[in-house]
Amino acid sequence: MRRVQPHQPPIQPKMRGSKTRSLRRSHKPKDVGSNPTPASNYYDHIKDSRSKSLSCPQCGSQRPWKDGLRHPRSNEGPPIQRWSCRNCGFRFSETLKPLQKTFYGSLNTSSAILLDRRVRVSEGGTKNLVTVETREEGPPREGTKPDPATIKGLIVQFAFWLQKEGYADSISYPRILERLVKRGVNLLDPESVKEVIAKHKCKDGTKILEVYAYDALTKMLNIEWSKPHYRQEEILPFIPEERELDQLITACRSQRMATYLQTLKETFADPGEALKLRWTDVTGNVISIRPIKGHSPRQLNISNKLIAMLNNLPKTSERIFPTTYGAMHSAYCRMKRRIAHMTQNPRLKAISFNSFRHWGGTMLFHHTRNLLLVQKILGHKRITSTMKYVQLINFQEEEYDVSAATTVEEDQELLKAGFEYITERNGIKLYRRPKIFSKLASVHG
Repeated sequence: MRRVQPHQPPIQPKMRGSKTRSLRRSHKPKDVGSNPTPASNYYDHIKDSRSKSLSCPQCGSQRPWKDGLRHPRSNEGPPIQRWSCRNCGFRFSETLKPLQKTFYGSLNTSSAILLDRRVRVSEGGTKNLVTVETREEGPPREGTKPDPATIKGLIVQFAFWLQKEGYADSISYPRILERLVKRGVNLLDPESVKEVIAKHKCKDGTKILEVYAYDALTKMLNIEWSKPHYRQEEILPFIPEERELDQLITACRSQRMATYLQTLKETFADPGEALKLRWTDVTGNVISIRPIKGHSPRQLNISNKLIAMLNNLPKTSERIFPTTYGAMHSAYCRMKRRIAHMTQNPRLKAISFNSFRHWGGTMLFHHTRNLLLVQKILGHKRITSTMKYVQLINFQEEEYDVSAATTVEEDQELLKAGFEYITERNGIKLYRRPKIFSKLASVHG
């Protein structure tokens, strides 16, 4: 028996182009909302809108672009086709109603500017919006709390004022005021400044500098205030031993840091003076010190060891040490803490950059007993600044050179050379001089 195949519809061939698009459009849309629109009416609506010739209501062009469908809210009807004119860009829908408000006229004409509009201000009068009130910002009154931007501008103005008044470029008054502001000081209120300075736990010398800095600011702002009185306490500087200084120099991992410390040791210079040295300041074995803090300029002889260390440094800048004091000080503090821990010597932590200068001045006076020479080498202008270096440090007996004299002329020569009379045996006078004095004579002679 022959098997009867069930009837199957013929397979429709794939079509491209407009026929495919027409098939896609033949799918019926789903019913939308509570009041669905018959599908036949919808398609008839689209067909009619395409069949008729649309023109732009703005410029009359009959070449509009399709600009998407607009779906009404709450699904109250079918979507509306939107159009956009190719010539003027005007947008409109199939109902020929514009979707945007158009201003016909020029905005640059006087008629387009509304000058007579008023708003109600109070019961008794009105105010014209054209009239703009302006006010001039004057300087902040004394006692008011300024904002951070005003404070920053005030400090910048203060720095220019210091320069105009002839203060040194390296003066730290602006930085001192910035530190006071960080502690909550109102620079326009003198009583607030005095209170914050008094409560700050620091040395009286630091408070004196803060008073000096704010006093200069009051002169610029013409603010009257009574300066608080602080006295500089006398503290003996820490004097390290020479072997401890050499230990720090030897343990430096940085060649630049080792050269900087060796320069401080041989020149007895202030740390800021050594940091400002330039390559042009070194001529042979002579180095010229540029003064700071009111010091005197001077020229000193340096050893061949320091000359060799300087020659090993890269000459990439005009300055020998092209860095800041803060960066150098931070690196030095880390280094001395490391060395103090390795050697179990806590005294190394107390050695600062100024300790090299204190050691040099004290040692120089101990071996020469010449206060004027110490003042000249250190660059002090006042002898009172040199008096604090008049301290005694202990030296070993084997560190002395011994000499003898039998005539008055020999006595005079030995005394000029720095020898000290000790005793007399069998008509021969005995003198001694520390061995380190010969090094000082060769370096600073």
